Amino acid sequence: MKMIIAIVQDKDSNRLTDALADNDLKTTKLSTTGGFLREGNTTFMIGCDDNQVDDALDIIRKNCSQREQMVAPISPMGGNADSYIPKPVKVEVGGATVFVLPIDSFFQF
Repeated sequence: MKMIIAIVQDKDSNRLTDALADNDLKTTKLSTTGGFLREGNTTFMIGCDDNQVDDALDIIRKNCSQREQMVAPISPMGGNADSYIPKPVKVEVGGATVFVLPIDSFFQF
């Protein structure tokens, strides 16, 4: 058994939820926030059998697209000067960051 932890952009979360449900993969969704852009993410926890991992990764890959986004300057006033961006910059966002972890035991009460 494996635990897949997938961190995706909020814009992709509904599409991914539907695709996982259509393929009978059970998920738990957590609302999370990214560190660099300070924007909303959704973290999915997906428990599945070893033989379902490739299918789950394929579903995540197909439903979480990368795109470019302009990031406006962030003022260092009242914040961390290390994260100050002096002018708008184009960054790549979206996609998914995925971890696949082995599960020693599973209980459902």
